[in-house]
Amino acid sequence: MSYRQAAYDVRLIQEMKGRSDLTLPLVRREIEVPENLLRTDLNIPDLEENEVVRHYTNLSQMNFGVDNGIYPLGSCTMKYNPKYADLLASLPSVTDVHPLEDEEGVQGSLHLLYELERALCAIAGMDAVSLQPAAGAQGEFTGMLMARAFHDANGEDRTEVIVPDSAHGTNPSSAAMAGFDVVVVPTSPTGCVDLEALRAAVSERTAAFMITNPNTLGIFEEDIVEIVRTVHGVGGLMYYDGANLNAVMGRTSPGAMDFDIVHFNLHKTFATPHGGGGPGAGPVGVRKRLEPFLPVPRVVREEDRYFLDWDRPHSIGKVRSFYGNFAVLVRAYAYILKQGGNGLRNVSDRAVLNSNYLRSRLTPAYDMPFKTLRKHEFVLSARKLKDEKGIRALDIAKRLLDHGMMAPTVYFPSLVDEALMVEPTETETKETLDKFADTLLAITKEDPQTVKDAPHNTSVRRIDEVYAAKELVLSHLGLRRKLAGSLEGLRANAAGRKCESCSLLLEHK
Repeated sequence: MSYRQAAYDVRLIQEMKGRSDLTLPLVRREIEVPENLLRTDLNIPDLEENEVVRHYTNLSQMNFGVDNGIYPLGSCTMKYNPKYADLLASLPSVTDVHPLEDEEGVQGSLHLLYELERALCAIAGMDAVSLQPAAGAQGEFTGMLMARAFHDANGEDRTEVIVPDSAHGTNPSSAAMAGFDVVVVPTSPTGCVDLEALRAAVSERTAAFMITNPNTLGIFEEDIVEIVRTVHGVGGLMYYDGANLNAVMGRTSPGAMDFDIVHFNLHKTFATPHGGGGPGAGPVGVRKRLEPFLPVPRVVREEDRYFLDWDRPHSIGKVRSFYGNFAVLVRAYAYILKQGGNGLRNVSDRAVLNSNYLRSRLTPAYDMPFKTLRKHEFVLSARKLKDEKGIRALDIAKRLLDHGMMAPTVYFPSLVDEALMVEPTETETKETLDKFADTLLAITKEDPQTVKDAPHNTSVRRIDEVYAAKELVLSHLGLRRKLAGSLEGLRANAAGRKCESCSLLLEHK
């Protein structure tokens, strides 16, 4: 096994000491600042350039991203981010634009935003789009606020939003945050929405039905036309979670399925950076009857001039400062222009092909409940390995890291026992797919204890996930402060919880 990740004892940069450990003085300004907001010093060490470069280079060598290798996180679409889009987003005309600049000085920026909205409308079959939401979940929340505003404007008191039990967790959360009661409908034996359960759930209280299609199992909802007819039949709205748009763009669209609202994940479908807390972008598209409720301001064109229109009396208001994450929007616009219509269709075709090729190679060794044919992703079950060898999905995921491959999503959706959710995306070659498949197959034949103790070659070894989540420590110095010299505590953590940081501290106490 050739892969071995770098491991450094890296401190937070604020914890490093430079030649003089200079703390920069505050520049006093003649303005009124509340006393509780004033600082006497800034925690910025005086570091040489090479120390700063080494610090962040070392951190990068202890990390893993889409530039390192396959990142098959099901439901996340972690595809390779093309560098031409990064280059364009780094131009001074993008990075140096101030969001408060007068409209006349940012006509190029407004033009780009306007054209991106039109492109997303065409891709999704919608009539209008807002680029403001900063993430998919915020896009969902925005959609639910518009659904509430739409029904209120029609004088209807609708209190319920229906979601399938396979929905992304943010769907019911967004609906609840918008003030709705959430009604869950089960999945049928085919892996799709149980139609009879849906028919029993809809009523005059139904505000909307939120669904991902293809769903989180990677299955296209075979009854989608009947689902839409059922919800519209009681006056409810259809909300399309666009997380899996990578599987269908160019082949069909939410608009063709008669949906009313859709959110896009630009950081998934259109290859902008994803993960690490952002940045993201979750634009929302709507049909004509919901356009008055979109967030303000709207980008409007009159002849050859663009401006921001705030005069929208039925708008739900702003949901994000300024107009969203502009550099992410630039990347998505560049990606769409580069691909073109046929290119976007090819993206979906290849994503589905890669998924089904990988699925066909893995299903002899792993169980796969529900239908065989999938779209852009599929969900395996490691239940047989757990029963026969005591190897869990989590163990398999950890062992994959030893081979220099990011693990797939595990334990989601919850309706699959010991779930491994795999999405290879269209950016991976057959050679990479074969290597990934060979590794997953080889793991099933390895010594069970080797798999259970994995990872062995990463910068951080196996940890107690529950303890780590409850007792978050970001650096060795933070750990030293937390345990305050208690060697007994260190020994207990090192022995009882297999804490690598604690063991390291004991060695260098």
